[in-house]
Amino acid sequence: MSVATTVAQTTTHLEPLISDLGLILMTAGIAVLVFKKLKQPLVLGYLIAGFLSGTHFDFFPSVRDVKSVEVWAEIGVIILLFSLGLEFSFKKLMKVGGTASITAVTQIISMVLIGFLVGKWLGWGQMDSIFLGVILSISSTTIILKTFDELGVKTKKFAGIVIGSLIVQDIVAILMMVLLSTVAVSQQFSGTELLLSVLKLVFFLTAWFLGGIFFVPSLLKKTKHLLTDEMLLIVALALCLMMVILASNVGFSPALGAFIMGSIIAETTQAEHIEHLVQPVKDLFGAIFFVSVGMLIDPVMLYEHAVPVLILTFVTIFGQSISSTAGALISGQPLKQAVQTGMSLSQIGEFSFIIATLGMSMHVTSAFLYPIVVAVSAVTTFTTPFMVKMAVPFSELLERKLPKKWLKNIARYSTNAQAIRAISTWQIAIRAYLVQIVLNTIVITAIILLSANFVLPLVADSKFGNAIAACITLVAISPFLWALSLRRVAVDQVDALYKERKYRGPIVMMIFFRMGLALFYIGFLLNIFFSPIIAFFALIAAITLYFFFPKQLHNQYHKIENHFLKNLNTREEVKKVDRRHANLTPWDGHMSTFEIAPESQLAGKTLQELQIREAMGINIAFIKRGELTLQIPNKLERLFPGDEICVIGTDAQVEQFSVYLKQSEIMDPVKTDNNLVLKQIELRNKEFIGQSVGQSKLRERTNGLLVGIERNGERILNPESNMVLQKDDILWIVGNNRLMNALFPE
Repeated sequence: MSVATTVAQTTTHLEPLISDLGLILMTAGIAVLVFKKLKQPLVLGYLIAGFLSGTHFDFFPSVRDVKSVEVWAEIGVIILLFSLGLEFSFKKLMKVGGTASITAVTQIISMVLIGFLVGKWLGWGQMDSIFLGVILSISSTTIILKTFDELGVKTKKFAGIVIGSLIVQDIVAILMMVLLSTVAVSQQFSGTELLLSVLKLVFFLTAWFLGGIFFVPSLLKKTKHLLTDEMLLIVALALCLMMVILASNVGFSPALGAFIMGSIIAETTQAEHIEHLVQPVKDLFGAIFFVSVGMLIDPVMLYEHAVPVLILTFVTIFGQSISSTAGALISGQPLKQAVQTGMSLSQIGEFSFIIATLGMSMHVTSAFLYPIVVAVSAVTTFTTPFMVKMAVPFSELLERKLPKKWLKNIARYSTNAQAIRAISTWQIAIRAYLVQIVLNTIVITAIILLSANFVLPLVADSKFGNAIAACITLVAISPFLWALSLRRVAVDQVDALYKERKYRGPIVMMIFFRMGLALFYIGFLLNIFFSPIIAFFALIAAITLYFFFPKQLHNQYHKIENHFLKNLNTREEVKKVDRRHANLTPWDGHMSTFEIAPESQLAGKTLQELQIREAMGINIAFIKRGELTLQIPNKLERLFPGDEICVIGTDAQVEQFSVYLKQSEIMDPVKTDNNLVLKQIELRNKEFIGQSVGQSKLRERTNGLLVGIERNGERILNPESNMVLQKDDILWIVGNNRLMNALFPE
């Protein structure tokens, strides 16, 4: 075959893909401009662009290779879920609280049931009705956040409940996607299968999260100095696609893998930077995904199903509003905030498209469901701003129309529900034991599975292959076996409970239960993957390790745990430092340089005589005299005609000093550069903690001057030499930049 023929074939193959992509982006670009001008959600613009470039609209150039567009759309779903994960954090879920969780769960359960019943009432099949219920239960994060921004209500209390509910919805949506996949494959509703699917999902989610937090932040931190923006973007997308492959290989949706990796990276210090880098990629593939959704809109089918579209639109608006309002009331919110919450969640959006796409890709839903869902989403997108605006007037109308007794009962219930309830000592102990058992059980199981699938095949041909693999496995799981069986948790609570006779039996039983679990893993699971003899010797080896090396196992586990917690909390620690630094911004301390005039009355006087610091609160950083620079001059240093003096202070202080100097016939200020800098330093160096300012020798060691200390949100300017330095103090030091960097490395 000639080169010309190959090139011709390649051109023929690429031409539809390139022309189709160009058509999609051109149409999307025009639609974006139009909808931006009309101040409407861009998602609607993409949907209309897809409709215009699809095969169902004959008055516009149409996409020729639909298969290629579907591949682009699948990539779009992955990038969208990855970006959603970057904005999400498992810590956010922990902070959501009961109000948002109850609201979201009430809404989802209600809408899944309502959607299923409406689907059956319309005469649809069982799978169509199930998918419809799930589709109608998930509100649109994108549309709600955009609406809140435009209306300026994002800071109101109900908006926090809505955003918390959306976080819970995202997690539940991921769970329902997995369950729908299970149901779609089996075509039956076995409770056992669904339970196993949920347990499998919980196991892999926990294992991936623990492993991801342990390794990914460390990887990004170790390679930070090597990663340019381009390389960081590539590494982030590579991690995303690796998790996509892993999720797909264990039988989950690729979108789940993308979401999980995004949520893992969301816990790193570089999350915001990666989110910023991924944003253009997300915008590109997100546009292609939504355009591909619009391409499936069939006007003929919509005309034939106009009545279902109308019915489902009303079901979505009123069903979402009522169920969310009910959930907020149940969680203890006042009537006004409950109504605002409910009416804000009255739409469906991007997750509904993804779930509908799942049904189509698995060929378990009818062709009409997808365009109907798109139409309902388009209508409810338009109505969302009006629903949010009408929430307050509608709640006031309800307060006027509802019986006084009802309103009084709602108010009383809200007050009681929001009261703080103490958690008993026994609950704390039980919770600590359960967390310890579940987490270590998952980690041990995951390590054994990895060993059986990856380590054992490598040594299978060896004479002692099983023994080698078992030893490696035992060494890897030994710290977690120790933590599972012997580590003390909730020590104070357990000690307090043990003093009461009625709790001694349960506590002892829990200890023996944990030890039994450890023996189970050593014996039973190793027996499954290796052999009974190997399992027996592993049991003996584990008992030997427990007996001879308890301290080493204890230290190793705590080393692993501390590394995990450090990675998990680093981002929050950095944010705390940033917030403390941000609190310093109102003090606009800066350096300005002035020149002493030959006729100045200050010439020949010492700094002690001038009392500049005491009178105006400013500090002199250096005096430049010809080729000589006196850094951080002492109080006995004199000023001479022609000296350049650099002072540190706020705008007002420097202005006051300028007036003072002019009255003493000093020339106008001149800006100059010097190797001294004014720097904020967070005190974490143990060498200085507990020492006074004078004992620390900061002046001598930095060739500088300590001009201020920020402590617990309070600012202390010009601290005395006997003031004791404390951990996490923010020091304002003017001094040699090189010396300060060496003394306080970042």
